[in-house]
Amino acid sequence: MRRRLLVADMDSTMIGQECIDELADYIGRKAEVAAVTEAAMRGELDFAEALDARVALLKGLEDVAIDRCREERVRVTPGARTLVRTMAAHGAHTLLVSGGFTRFAGPVAAEIGFAEVRANVLGIAGEKLTGLVAKPIVDAEAKRAALVDAAAARDIPLVETLAVGDGANDIPMIRAAGLGVAYHAKPALADAADGRIDANDLTALLYAQGYRRSEWVED
Repeated sequence: MRRRLLVADMDSTMIGQECIDELADYIGRKAEVAAVTEAAMRGELDFAEALDARVALLKGLEDVAIDRCREERVRVTPGARTLVRTMAAHGAHTLLVSGGFTRFAGPVAAEIGFAEVRANVLGIAGEKLTGLVAKPIVDAEAKRAALVDAAAARDIPLVETLAVGDGANDIPMIRAAGLGVAYHAKPALADAADGRIDANDLTALLYAQGYRRSEWVED
């Protein structure tokens, strides 16, 4: 079945990096932040609390580091552009929903070709990070709600939706979708998903929907 709505996670799914970990490197705290990220993605920590704790460690970082980090470190996952642009060309709505940050997610969504994006907003004052993130946080429940709301707004039955992610905070979204796929995922999500991609790139999701290679919109 060809799905009419695609909802995708960003970090370690549509891009190959965890943005907050890379950003922390610009203030010398990557190892500390990455350890919390890994535990949160395994489902061992409350996502919102873990995000608040990690963002607090970025306090004082100049905001220009965000754009520098994105340009120097963030790379789109193989197959992401083809997946999103092909589905969009055939009438699907595409939504990037991230527990990361708008300053990364907005440009990434535009580069890949998403129609819509939702993500967290970093606090900035005096051109420096405040160590705070705007509330409410885009957490696991917010991701699920984004999928359900986007489908309802377009009269798309949930069975005709596709969600893809990699971490424990994607589980509710993955379970709500008609087809929920774990991409190179942590065990908790892999166990909850309808399907998993462990070796191939994201174009595997086009094959799963019955798209012929001649129908792909490639870079």
